[in-house]
Order: sequence, then structure tokens, then C-alpha cells
Amino acid sequence: MTEAGASLVEHFSSEHRSCDDIWAEVESAGEAGDRARAEAAWKRFDAEMRAHLGCEEEVLFPAFEAATGMTEAGPTFVMRAEHVQMRALLGRMQDAMERGNLRELLDQGDSLLTARQCGRNEIPFDH
Repeated sequence: MTEAGASLVEHFSSEHRSCDDIWAEVESAGEAGDRARAEAAWKRFDAEMRAHLGCEEEVLFPAFEAATGMTEAGPTFVMRAEHVQMRALLGRMQDAMERGNLRELLDQGDSLLTARQCGRNEIPFDH
């Protein structure tokens, strides 16, 4: 792997860890029934996830496509579709948070994290 490729991998791995850490805060607060703390962590998680998805689409995917030549039917094509689904889940999670339904927020979050993990496995590089 090139130095630039290793740098990209480290950057996105760091973002993944950050999202995971923030989600752990949402889960902890949600399971404790602490709506205020859950909402504060949720807002950070939502912003971080949306920024991360955008960065993957604007930086990582084009770099991968340029390096491999895989565009129309490659893994980034699939991952872009998964990002649409993840953004929809984030919207449902926001709706649950606005209604104060912490259980639904956490359940939707489990679905989001499962989708995200599947997406991580689509592009063949070390995470």
C-alpha cells in the first residue's frame, strides 16, 4: 500500500472509531433512560456520521476508483447505495429522538451499525 493509501486508511479508521465511541455514549445514555445526555450524544453522532459518509463519497471512493478503475459495478457503487439507506436510518433515528423514544433510537442504531459494518467489508483494505 502506498503512503497516501495508508494515510487514507488511517484517517477513515480513526473516523470509524470516533463514530463507534460516540455511539457508545448514545447507547449508555439511552439504556440509562437519560434523555438529555442521549440527545446531546445523538446530535454529535448524527453530525459525525453524516460528515463521515460525505467524506467517504468525496475522498475515499474517488481515490479507490482511480486506483482500481472499478466504478459502475464496483464496491463503491454498492456502498453509495448503502449510504442512501444509512441516511434514511439516521432520519428515522432523529424522528425517534424527537419523540423521546430512546428504545427505537437504539434499535435503529443497531440496524445502522450492521449496515455500516457490512459496508466496511466491501472495500478490500485494512480497516
